[in-house]
Amino acid sequence: MSDIPHRGARRTAKLASLPLGVAGRMVGGWGRRLLGADAAGVQAELAERTAEQLFEVLGQLKGGAMKVGQALSVFEAAVPDELAEPYREALTRLQSAAPPMPASSVHAILAEQLGSGWRRRFRDFDDQPAAAASIGQVHRAVWHDGREVAVKVQYRGAAEALLADLNQLRRFSRLLQPLVPGMAVRPLLAELTERMTEELDYHAEAGHQRAFAAAFRDDPRIFVPGVLASAPKVLVGEWVTGTPLAEVIASGGKEVRDRFAALLAEFHYSSADRVERLHVDPHPGNYLLLGDGRLGVLDFGAVGRVPGGIPWTLGRIVRLAVDGRPDELLALLRKENFVQPGITIEASDVLRYLAPLVEPVQRETFHFTRRWLRRQAGRMTDLRRPEFDTGRSLNLPARHLMLVRATGGTTAILCQLDAEVAMRPIFEYWLDGFAD
Repeated sequence: MSDIPHRGARRTAKLASLPLGVAGRMVGGWGRRLLGADAAGVQAELAERTAEQLFEVLGQLKGGAMKVGQALSVFEAAVPDELAEPYREALTRLQSAAPPMPASSVHAILAEQLGSGWRRRFRDFDDQPAAAASIGQVHRAVWHDGREVAVKVQYRGAAEALLADLNQLRRFSRLLQPLVPGMAVRPLLAELTERMTEELDYHAEAGHQRAFAAAFRDDPRIFVPGVLASAPKVLVGEWVTGTPLAEVIASGGKEVRDRFAALLAEFHYSSADRVERLHVDPHPGNYLLLGDGRLGVLDFGAVGRVPGGIPWTLGRIVRLAVDGRPDELLALLRKENFVQPGITIEASDVLRYLAPLVEPVQRETFHFTRRWLRRQAGRMTDLRRPEFDTGRSLNLPARHLMLVRATGGTTAILCQLDAEVAMRPIFEYWLDGFAD
């Protein structure tokens, strides 16, 4: 593969192949069952083949389409096991793997970005990628001074592919608006577009990574690799060796999972204060457990600035929900545009909607489980439940999208880890407005 399919028609056709492929396999499966094949066996085979197609199509498209797959890989914890299990492995592979670029394309990009003498910067360069993601792939190499480094190279056509996917998403805004009448969909999509477009600039990513590395340089619990060189489409950083989070989720003991979860929660909620930035791409492919027990954090392409840290308002909203103060809660939500003018909603309904989401800070320690996350997802998406109508009446101001996206992804990972975490001390220390 020399580049990413980026023309709208080609990408739309590939995306359309997913539901068409599923439909074709379902018809074939029905035919086999009519001929006497075992129903469970047919269903398992269909699920496996659909999962493989999901990996192939989203992996080949990369760009925004693959980012959707990576997001799904985080939130599979909210899907019942009997539905999620066949897809879990394929989605997990999207966190750190995809069909790679050929070596000739990689060399050409390195020459464009680092100069024709790029090889002199390295003692050794492995042409086989160590990992591949939505807009770039990573190669292991040895820097000219002997340090092991990770070299991230952006795919050709990544910008065009990402923008094509985002344009498709924006076209859906009018269709989405009636489904969520309380939410301003267009500015939300505009904010998402801005954040994702920033990921195309590896110079900017290098700046974010340097800021995180400086803030956590002497931290005994969290490690961020340093940056050695950068260009708009190439980034060279320290190589980090550790146990991938996916392995900890799959086979880690309780003590290891609890430690990993506590470190991840601390990193997420402390970053806004320590760096005035947030890592907003929390999926398992971006975290490692190092040999010395520290959390290693990778990939700073998706980072948002939060001058002054997490807004006081958000900490206060959580505290009012924890304390069960519905009238004050609704008044604050209206003031901050979480409830738009003209929307009629009962304070008690808002508290009923939010209270289960703040359970993790109501106890000394909280056990994050897939079952708990599924229960929350079910409350919000079941049309028969009153919480569904309440959720449709609430608005997410675009300025908070980044934080909500990162917090939701982090929470989903804690549930995948099946971990017990003392969240309240983290909130009391790092969230202005919560302890006041």
